[in-house]
Amino acid sequence: MSGASTKLSFGEKFGYGLGDLAANFVFQALMALQVDFYTKTFGLTPGQTKSMFLVVGLGSACFNPVMGVIADRTNTRWGRFRPWLLWTSVPFGVIGILTFTTPNFSPMGKVIYAWCTYLMLRLIYAANNVPYAALNGVMTDDPNERNSIATYRQMFANTAGFIVGSLAVPMVKFLGGNNSALGYQLTMGSFLGMSIVLFLIAFSVSKERIQPDARQETSVMRDLGDLIHNGPWVTLFLVTVFYFTALLIRGNIMLPYFENCSGNRLIFSWFNGFGLISLLVGVACSTALVKKVGKRALFFWSMLLTGLCCIALYFFPPTATVPIISLEVVRQFAFGCSGPVLWSMMADVADFGEWKTGRRATATVTSAVVFALWVGVAIGGAICSWLLELYGYSSKAAVQSAHTLEGIRLTASVYSGAAFLAAAVCLLFYGINMKLNLTISNDLAERRKGYSSAGA
Repeated sequence: MSGASTKLSFGEKFGYGLGDLAANFVFQALMALQVDFYTKTFGLTPGQTKSMFLVVGLGSACFNPVMGVIADRTNTRWGRFRPWLLWTSVPFGVIGILTFTTPNFSPMGKVIYAWCTYLMLRLIYAANNVPYAALNGVMTDDPNERNSIATYRQMFANTAGFIVGSLAVPMVKFLGGNNSALGYQLTMGSFLGMSIVLFLIAFSVSKERIQPDARQETSVMRDLGDLIHNGPWVTLFLVTVFYFTALLIRGNIMLPYFENCSGNRLIFSWFNGFGLISLLVGVACSTALVKKVGKRALFFWSMLLTGLCCIALYFFPPTATVPIISLEVVRQFAFGCSGPVLWSMMADVADFGEWKTGRRATATVTSAVVFALWVGVAIGGAICSWLLELYGYSSKAAVQSAHTLEGIRLTASVYSGAAFLAAAVCLLFYGINMKLNLTISNDLAERRKGYSSAGA
């Protein structure tokens, strides 16, 4: 089926987006809470968390391309990618709860438990999320529809961010009382119970419409070779690494920032709440802005403004709550405008590869960018932990030193901002502009009519 003129229903877009709401209960927790959970509740040191985030993160990231190859070669009555939402839904929920459970083990036993559950979480996340991300590229081949689908997905992802960022810390306190370990277990258990149901809904309502040429020979080495020679993919890979490195540095440092620099841990929830509302407004504006300026231009200006707003935080006193929250509202709006663009660009670089080579490997291309995502997550989480260790942060200290407080402020502002600016610089080299995007879409639509005729 060509799918060139396919306009998807609200119900299908909405249902597909629920899959990212489900996954982001975990992803947003990793971005905002993992350092706090593992150092203050689970009992690991910053050095131990740094090692785990980096080694497990980079190791499990390598599974993403493998999962892409597997998904591209899956063949069921439900399609190539949809069934993975069904197969992984329950394991995803169970492993997520185990990851945020603190066992009554010896210090070494807890380290082993943390490494094992963190690794299992990362692997099941890849098995679920790589096919889910690839699904966007085969629901339709209309570039604007893809960005619309990605907008629904991003809206739900950021809704999860709002829920986790605004409610998780109060829920941990409410459900656990003085026992934060119980609080984390019950809070994440509540979220992950919903995740299982939402994955099943996404599986039920989504449809795969675009298929590769039935005559296409499958070759893993050739698929990987096509990637290396796909210039826009190489650029998007680097952008994704810096993008998620920045997100993890910024996300994991803000709770220590408010607890230690501002002196009030609960401001973190207000900060996230107002910021994420603004982000959702930015996401809602994304499709209209893409139609006016194109994906590359919107993504560039979004990363530039986001980086500058991060750096500007350094010049505000940590106790200036209203100005800091106001700055975050501006930053999150700028960031949100490009939120769906990254995900729709993954499908665009898959199209570019097919346009150039005549071969399509949607999940392989997507998984290779998702690999970059998890490389960024691993590097960002490790850098955040390393910087806390470098500046002498102690989770057991009632008051941090002036040197530590300065390090936390620099990490929240200058260091995270620099990573966003690096992503902006990389986007200057992204080769698919608005005009080329439409040309590729039209050319491939004509080719796929030929596939259908040949198979008739």
